Amino acid sequence: MKKENLKEIISRDAHCFGCSQKNPHGLKMRFYVDDATIYSWPKVPDYLCGWDGIVHGGVLSTILDEIMSWSAIYNIHRVVMTKTMTVDFFKPVYITDDLRVEGRVIEQTNEREVIVEGKIYKGDHLLCAQSRGTFAVFTAKAVKRMKIMPPEVLEGFGDLLDLE
Repeated sequence: MKKENLKEIISRDAHCFGCSQKNPHGLKMRFYVDDATIYSWPKVPDYLCGWDGIVHGGVLSTILDEIMSWSAIYNIHRVVMTKTMTVDFFKPVYITDDLRVEGRVIEQTNEREVIVEGKIYKGDHLLCAQSRGTFAVFTAKAVKRMKIMPPEVLEGFGDLLDLE
């Protein structure tokens, strides 16, 4: 899969560690979609490595959490927050590795919960880590009432969300 053949999903959040292009300490992930699968090709900054240039497992978990969140947001048009998440690590990932990350919704179990999976590949086909998560689903009205995010961030999702 090449990103040139995909539609980019734009994040307008100025603070998010995973997706903001303005957070100087973040991952600056960009997201692309074909049908129901979300893709990203993140470059992990040198300062986020663990031993000997290996990407820290917590950073890989963050990448997976981010791809799963955006998969749910894009596919069900609601704000989501992680409830539970499991991660399986298969191969080490190095700062210099070219990564492809994929996320997809597995099932929306009810109006308040969705199950999503994420995968990190090294190169084109070597599966290095995968995750499965259960995410809480929120309407825009609930997000405003609970003050989960500032109104300008919510509005920045534009046509990705049903803003009711």
